[in-house]
Amino acid sequence: MGNIVIRPFEDSDLPGAATALTDVHATDGYPVEGVAHPEAWLRSDDVLASWVAESGQRIVGHVAVMRPRGEGAVSLWTERSGADEHRIGVLARLFVVRDARKRTVGERLVRTAMDYGLSHNRRLVLDVMVKDTAALRLYERLGWRRTGGTVHHYGNGQHIEAVCYVSPGT
Repeated sequence: MGNIVIRPFEDSDLPGAATALTDVHATDGYPVEGVAHPEAWLRSDDVLASWVAESGQRIVGHVAVMRPRGEGAVSLWTERSGADEHRIGVLARLFVVRDARKRTVGERLVRTAMDYGLSHNRRLVLDVMVKDTAALRLYERLGWRRTGGTVHHYGNGQHIEAVCYVSPGT
């Protein structure tokens, strides 16, 4: 695998990002939603900004900052901080294909989203399913703080326990 470049998502990235998403789901069971219609999930109207990791002509990772839509992590942070929801972004849709891992791709994508949050005066929050231990370690290593727990609802009435985080402050 060649050099990996992190860059803003372009519409022409959609097929490659959808393929990467379904690959990650097949190997990791993540994400738990969006796989049935990956292109629609990736291009949601709630996306404020998104980026891809590219190696050669292949998309190997993705991350997005989303508008808040009633997520537990958003509620926990607004209650704790008094922050206005318009000053919050939800870090979401982070995934990296297996053969690109251990190359700091996930960390670079998260740092790119964090930079966006800082430059757009949006504090980032997220929830991580408790089963995703590598993701939990990544966020904590990057200075994200646990704000509590929630239940992540998905699919047809399914749910899983999740941990909520807030990005480091300025």
